[in-house]
Amino acid sequence: MIAYILLKIRHLFIGGGNKIVSLFVKKAFAKCGRNVHFSPLNSAFSYRNISIGNYVYIGPHALFSSITHIEIGNKVIFGPCVTIMGGNHNFRDVGIFMFDNHKKRENDDLPVRIEDDVWIGCNVTILKGVTIGRGAVVGAGSIVTKSIAPYAIVGGNPAKIIRFRFTNDEIKEHERILGLGSNS
Repeated sequence: MIAYILLKIRHLFIGGGNKIVSLFVKKAFAKCGRNVHFSPLNSAFSYRNISIGNYVYIGPHALFSSITHIEIGNKVIFGPCVTIMGGNHNFRDVGIFMFDNHKKRENDDLPVRIEDDVWIGCNVTILKGVTIGRGAVVGAGSIVTKSIAPYAIVGGNPAKIIRFRFTNDEIKEHERILGLGSNS
């Protein structure tokens, strides 16, 4: 019983602390829309390089890092422990330790874009230069190294298409109902 009470107190402290701190640090993002929920006390973000739309949930223990840009659309859900890495190290120069090599190549740091209505499962890693299309679902534990088509359901390492959420006709109807249009 005492352990249960201590666990509840810990949960209230961390959860409440995250809510309070997030009110202040939302301004550190390049852009942060309405109803964005995240856990700043147990996550790490390169705030000034991240734009977030409206109605976004980022699960605890997230790591979003980029020296270029990470763009997150509207109504996006991230499970816990999601990593987005918008960069890479130069490991191709002969005679220089990777640790000491600060010279960037053209494709070392590329932006990441996550479009609207996307669900990213827990423990997913998304790497530089990736766009995750509108309505896509990324299965838990996946490593995303290439862009994902709209409405695709992907999984694995590297992430591959398993199937699509809807048929082409269902996509048109879905987007019509939501007022999205096919090119929004």
